[in-house]
Amino acid sequence: MGVMRVLWKARKLRPLRTLAIIGAGGMALAGVGASVTAYALWRRLTRGEDMHGKVVLITGGSRGLGLAMAQEFAAAGARIVLCARDQRELDWAREELSRAGADVSPILCDVSNQDEVARMVNSTVEIFGRIDVLVNNAGVITVGPLQTQTSTDFQEAMDVMFRGTVYPTLAVLPHMLQRRSGRIANITSIGGKVAVPHLLPYDCAKFAAVGFSEGLHAEVARYGVKVTTVVPGLMRTGSFVNAYFKGDNEAEYKWFSLSSAMPGLAMSGRRAARAVVRAIRQGRSEIVLTPQAKLLAMFHGLFPGVTADILGVVNRVLPDDVAQPSSAVREARERRTGKESESALTLSPLTRFGREAAKEFHQYPERRGESDGEAELPVELRPKPA
Repeated sequence: MGVMRVLWKARKLRPLRTLAIIGAGGMALAGVGASVTAYALWRRLTRGEDMHGKVVLITGGSRGLGLAMAQEFAAAGARIVLCARDQRELDWAREELSRAGADVSPILCDVSNQDEVARMVNSTVEIFGRIDVLVNNAGVITVGPLQTQTSTDFQEAMDVMFRGTVYPTLAVLPHMLQRRSGRIANITSIGGKVAVPHLLPYDCAKFAAVGFSEGLHAEVARYGVKVTTVVPGLMRTGSFVNAYFKGDNEAEYKWFSLSSAMPGLAMSGRRAARAVVRAIRQGRSEIVLTPQAKLLAMFHGLFPGVTADILGVVNRVLPDDVAQPSSAVREARERRTGKESESALTLSPLTRFGREAAKEFHQYPERRGESDGEAELPVELRPKPA
């Protein structure tokens, strides 16, 4: 009798058990759905804005970091407009990007010339209808002690890296403000946060660019335009071979090329480009590349006087100041490119990675036709077989 009573109660509870199972299953499905939705949202936030079909204008885009960023944007489906001063280098970059299936338009332009910049922006808007992303990347580096630097060096640095940031921005901004949409990235430097010895013209221009970029971010955010200040540390883009060196140019080139080529000290140009493009897509206000640059900027912010004293000590181990005779001073003020300042040390395995990066990122236009590191391109950008 007792067994029959238990079975009868169990029979009565079966619908409740079924409902419990259904409820538990529903909650599980809801949890899975919420997880999928959260993951999709996380992916969207971390990847940032979809670049497919967007128009991206990159100054100084024919080589170095500019070319690497163009390749990354193209891999994301963007339409690329490259600006540079050398037609040969522009043609080379266009051919490589087009071979990989990118939609690219090269425009010859000197960003230090406001009229040329205005024509470039107007042409781009006429062709594509808009500019979604502006990357101010053009730069020039002159390395040497202060005694070898001239007012022309300071003028050139400010023209290319400060006015060459301001002019394109002022030309593009009205279009972005009208659409209440757009992104601007300004490639500055850790030299725009901390003044590095033997790079004074470069430091001055980059400090000005950082100030402009940060102020611009604050002023245009309310209109839907996002500005990213990019602060790279040392990168392996091979730019040292085209930098200018003064004073004891071979000695200056040795320390500069070694520091720009060392893995662990200098960031891969490809990794740097990916990080910059990701930051632009996410609309971040600032990105500092390399742990060393982050640490230096943080230390300088806390202890600016101590940092200046330490850099004064560092300056003592850099190549000596030039001799006093006027003939020696005149000679020291003449600048040589890195390619003209090679030595056994700078051609040794110590700079191997830097020289490979120089080939990959088109720093040797005179050697066009040699292997240029295509195997290191992103899969999406490797040339398609004929």
